[in-house]
Amino acid sequence: MPQVPQTLDALAVRTWCGLALEALGRAREEIDAINVYPVADGDTGTNLYLTVESAAAAVEAVFAGYETVTGVVGPTGSAASGAVSTEVTGAGLPTLADAVRAMAHGALIGARGNSGTILAQLLRGMAQVLAADGEVDGAAGGETDGATDGESAHTDGQALRLALRQAADSAREAVAHPVEGTVLTVATAAAEAATGTEGDCGTVACAAYEGARAALMATPGQLAVLERAGVVDAGGRGLLAVLAALAETFTGESPGAGRVAGEVHTRVNGMDGVSGVDRVDGVGRVDVNGVCVDSGPGEEGPAFEVTYLLEAEDADVARLRARLDRLGNSLVVVGGDGLWNVHVHADDAGAAVEAGVETGRPYRIRITHFGLGDAHTAGAAGRPPRERAQRAVVAVVPGEGLAGLYAEAGATTVLARPGEPPASGELVEAVRRAHAREVVLLPNDADLRHTAAAAAEQARTEGVRVALIPTRSAVQGIAALAVHEPERRFDEDVVAMTSAAGATRYAEVAVAERQSWTMAGICQAGDVLGLIDGDVAVIGSDITATAETVLDRMLAAGGEMVTLVLGDDAPGSIAAHLEARVRESYLAVDTVAYRGGRQGALLLIGVE
Repeated sequence: MPQVPQTLDALAVRTWCGLALEALGRAREEIDAINVYPVADGDTGTNLYLTVESAAAAVEAVFAGYETVTGVVGPTGSAASGAVSTEVTGAGLPTLADAVRAMAHGALIGARGNSGTILAQLLRGMAQVLAADGEVDGAAGGETDGATDGESAHTDGQALRLALRQAADSAREAVAHPVEGTVLTVATAAAEAATGTEGDCGTVACAAYEGARAALMATPGQLAVLERAGVVDAGGRGLLAVLAALAETFTGESPGAGRVAGEVHTRVNGMDGVSGVDRVDGVGRVDVNGVCVDSGPGEEGPAFEVTYLLEAEDADVARLRARLDRLGNSLVVVGGDGLWNVHVHADDAGAAVEAGVETGRPYRIRITHFGLGDAHTAGAAGRPPRERAQRAVVAVVPGEGLAGLYAEAGATTVLARPGEPPASGELVEAVRRAHAREVVLLPNDADLRHTAAAAAEQARTEGVRVALIPTRSAVQGIAALAVHEPERRFDEDVVAMTSAAGATRYAEVAVAERQSWTMAGICQAGDVLGLIDGDVAVIGSDITATAETVLDRMLAAGGEMVTLVLGDDAPGSIAAHLEARVRESYLAVDTVAYRGGRQGALLLIGVE
């Protein structure tokens, strides 16, 4: 059995996030299928997965920032991805406080849907205890167990008990009108079971899981819509998967092995808790074994789900809560310290956003019409589904300029802003938006290969034929798109696009963010780096001169076409200079230049 952590530390948090993401990935479809409350839109499992995915990514980013030249050297994750950090930070690992704060922040900014937003607050509540300075005491739950050492008090079973209690309490406070039989009930039961348990982290985590499991099985008796549908609460089922991952983190074994499938999915009131749910059918209704039942007490509910991140003073949020509570229902406002995630169901989506504008600065605004014929409500009465296209291309692009270029070529685009890589759920949404039977997916970034693979697998489960071409740069995507022919057989088209991308070498010119060791030597902050095929090949002081050196090295191996993609901060004369260089020194080589916008790198170069 692999070694497992005995106490709460940063590595335990990292392990927990990874296991939770895997567990939700396995359970996502099942959770989506039993989602009937508060709205039967079949996306609770997906929303929880995306929330944890964002939390896990934030934790990984913290670990990447702590990598050192002592023992292991790794990538910084900056635009100059071929560089490696030389920062020395003791053992080279983040503290527990660093990890849990990153986890909570990642969940907050990535939270999706009602249950995802509540889960973000649960994780924030845990972080408030585990990242607290000094001694863990009754402020977080009323017990001390005689702990006197502040560090150990944050890493043992007592700390986990207090964290689970704070998580459940803070989640209830974040929901305007808590309802029993939901994820809140399951969270409270987990905290109560943990509070009554003595022992180490593994013992406490297993007790929390058992308490949550029992509470989950009781949810149909607490919420009429669950009883009518013959299912347990979807959000609670997702939380159970997260708690199972927590227990596995400290024990090396999942407490749900053979049990989640055997007991949580048992028949409820004579109906199978999974297969009994056939489909979501419009707003607020679910088809259960051929019989439509309302998902609420005699009402369909508001038409829109509105979510956004909000930068606002904590003191102003109480007024926002009151206003949104008058506008709609399913109100959850989570966060603190100036950053909030707002979720509400309302008929007047504009008024819900306006309330945020009057309170602070809302962004990442998402408005979903529950009645639209999307992936969750397709086939609703009176709305014949739109005919699918035969084939489409979905591409991740690093800047607004390239997004326009790709769109003109017929691709559906996902914009990856500097420092904000898209999650797999965003790629799945883009595939759905493309609305085609066959989709070619271009991630255009080596670091997105796993994200894109997860999105492709999800899209395949929805009946879409997806081919993932492992493009590592937007210039390789341009080459692939240039030979794309929708009229060809799918396999032939994919082969041609893959061949074109593979025959294109790629490079970028960027500015070093810190002193680093690279394949070309040590660079200083502010140096100009030329990366070829992902590795630093040139370190210079002048952007144009460095770009010319990079281009010469690439063309030394031959080439027929040079593609230049200029970022907003690139010198205005650099394109003309490089084009002249190609004309003068390399016969029969053509050059084309595009404006990429805010793309992170100063310049992208492709040589076919």
